[in-house]
Amino acid sequence: MTGLSLALTGFVLMLVGIFLRMPIALAMAMTGFFGSWYVMGTPNAPMSQLKTLTYETFSTQSLSIVPLFLLMGQFATRTGMSAALFRAASDWLGHRKGGVAMASVGACAGFGAICGSSLATASTMGQVALPEMRKRGYSDTLSTGVLAAGGTLGILIPPSVILVIYAIMAEQNIVKMFMAALIPGVLAALGYILTVALYVRLKPDSATTAPRVPMQDRLRTLAATWPVIVIFGLTMGGIVGDWNWAKPGAQALFTPNEAAAFGAVATGLYGILAGRLSLAGFKEAILETAKATAMIFFILLGADLFKGFLALTRAPDLLATWVAGAGFAPIMVLLVMLLAYLLFGCVMDSLSMILLTVPIFLPVIEVLDFGMSPEETAIWFGILALIVVEVGLITPPVGLNLFIINGVARDVPIARTYAGVAPFILSDLLRVGLLVAFPAITLWLVGVVF
Repeated sequence: MTGLSLALTGFVLMLVGIFLRMPIALAMAMTGFFGSWYVMGTPNAPMSQLKTLTYETFSTQSLSIVPLFLLMGQFATRTGMSAALFRAASDWLGHRKGGVAMASVGACAGFGAICGSSLATASTMGQVALPEMRKRGYSDTLSTGVLAAGGTLGILIPPSVILVIYAIMAEQNIVKMFMAALIPGVLAALGYILTVALYVRLKPDSATTAPRVPMQDRLRTLAATWPVIVIFGLTMGGIVGDWNWAKPGAQALFTPNEAAAFGAVATGLYGILAGRLSLAGFKEAILETAKATAMIFFILLGADLFKGFLALTRAPDLLATWVAGAGFAPIMVLLVMLLAYLLFGCVMDSLSMILLTVPIFLPVIEVLDFGMSPEETAIWFGILALIVVEVGLITPPVGLNLFIINGVARDVPIARTYAGVAPFILSDLLRVGLLVAFPAITLWLVGVVF
């Protein structure tokens, strides 16, 4: 059996295990372990690998960012930041047709910048915004659709846990990945707002307008969002800004690890000082962070075992060589990969998709000529992959954000949520096409900062 056929067999068996409800981390770990055993002809090699791989994986300094950003998101969820963001956005946009739905998108973008998790953003903003839209007579289709789509902004707008994971796997600079994601993230939010505006024009009965809020009250609610602005500004500004004006080009104020620690501590302190984070809430945030971190790290270990198996088969290198020699147009290869992400998104969560596919797809992308440096290609591909993974979160029949919102609005048939999210999927696909056609949109800010 050739290396490619062996890797393909292992991949199919792993997918079968996933479809049979085996935990994805376990499916990847078992495929990697038994696949390596088969290639080497002895269990000694994978057993020896396990002896060192666990420590080597989890002792990576960059991974400390993951629990810190998760803890930051847990604190943000419990301190009322989402409600303050929604009130401010609603006061500024609520008088427009569909304005509260647009405000939900803006609040999701702001909360995603602090939370970094799509599922948490969808869940939290669903509880805050859905009752308000219902009270103002918005249709269930629009309300649930816009919240499911808005929740996906948490995966792209930095800081994002999955951006960190991709940067580590692709051996790219985390700060550069954050900068590359910023403009596509803003475009996503603007695209969703434009989608709402078009939707309410086509279906006027789906939304209402609210009385215009006096400017004094708007400024008051906007000022109440200062914790989000300050924490996000210092966290992101601290890792990209030149804070030593007397010495241009000096090191930034924070490393990514330090920025994550600052964000977690600042968010927690705000919650405590504002009286919004009780001791019970603090303990719950720590526990939920520990659970999420353990889950992510187990998936990472399984992915490393699977990647070791692929390395033994030399499948990624062989596949890259075959694609490069076959004369396929690079853009066609890229589009096939993005289509694969859309299909995987119907059955998998975003983190698993990234960990499963990057070891296979990235070597192929790196040998193709897109007219960019290898670093620029890896960053550009990473942002495109994350956007399509984001679409997978709202793609029927099993997009995870759809079920999160359906859990908040239990009386709304899931078919209405499917219908409501369809225009936003179209918006995402148009954005993907724009970023594929013009890579400079993704890479411009990286060039400016670095």
